[in-house]
Amino acid sequence: MQGLDFKEGEVIATINASQGRRILGIGSLWVLSLMVIYVGIVRPPEIGWQLFLLVLGGGALWIAEKMRRATALTLELTPEELRDSSGQVVARTADIHSIDRGMFAFKPSNGFLLRLSNSDGRAWRPGLWWRLGNRVGIGGMTPGHQAKFMAEILSAMIAERSPEQP
Repeated sequence: MQGLDFKEGEVIATINASQGRRILGIGSLWVLSLMVIYVGIVRPPEIGWQLFLLVLGGGALWIAEKMRRATALTLELTPEELRDSSGQVVARTADIHSIDRGMFAFKPSNGFLLRLSNSDGRAWRPGLWWRLGNRVGIGGMTPGHQAKFMAEILSAMIAERSPEQP
């Protein structure tokens, strides 16, 4: 197998959130939050439930805004790291132990799951990626072909650095 030859810092693959999925996902959260807040104000149940509805609606608005900001970013794969366009490192390629793209994997929609050799802490960019312990989920509002291409490149990088097994 011929080795992969990438320049340091070169962006090999990118993943962007699909515009249609952004509109549908963020719009759905906005509609949910406005409906819940409306019910909490116009037809108030007991004070405890009213407070619950208002907090739930506010939380949905917060998540919608977090998702809007996250899905405006792009994931970039370089030979050294997987990062988003804001510069936050999602995972270093040297730390990636394996990739799981199976149907029953606990992964985002249209995405894949990375298993890291060490833990980088928790992080979440709704609709784009999440990291919990030594697992990183890539995908959500992303087109499947972009995620598949990036997963193939990462698989080749892992295979190249792994010692040959009989």
